[in-house]
Amino acid sequence: MLTIIIPIVIILFLTVTYNNLVRKKNNVENAFGSIDTMLKKRFDLIPNLVATVQQYAEHEKQTFSAITNLRTKSYNTLSETEKAEFDRSFTSASRNLFMIAENYPQLKASENFIQLQRTLNETEEQLSASRRTYNACITEYNNAVMTFPSNLLSGIFGFTKKEVFTIPEAERANPNVKDLFKA
Repeated sequence: MLTIIIPIVIILFLTVTYNNLVRKKNNVENAFGSIDTMLKKRFDLIPNLVATVQQYAEHEKQTFSAITNLRTKSYNTLSETEKAEFDRSFTSASRNLFMIAENYPQLKASENFIQLQRTLNETEEQLSASRRTYNACITEYNNAVMTFPSNLLSGIFGFTKKEVFTIPEAERANPNVKDLFKA
């Protein structure tokens, strides 16, 4: 009787552990899909934002060129790393765009610009929430991959630790708002 129960328990343990790791891996992929969706939404907002702002501030070509260059890339062909780099580049360019808006009162008063700014802010908040969800899924997945007893099987089945979404050190610093108004 014991010779029958032990193999059944082992098979059940293997099945439950494997299925748990697969579920967590799928949650990670789903969470990254949410980030990807928000990045795509933001990516599609760029032409509208640029068209609105260009009407008011044609001579600020450097910022608009940076944003336009980001938009000309085909989003669907970008790798996960390139999408993360796009995210960092866009964040920088959009900061410059809003600094320009501070220098042009008629731009700030434009209803189109205000609506686009609101939409962009909403998208950024949703993207931030997606990143938090992604990192939570990564942490849960990594815990399953690295803790006993599932760590005994994770390597055998090809489950490896994943990296959480991080930002560069420069973006962690608090911006000096006083300097932003001097631009």
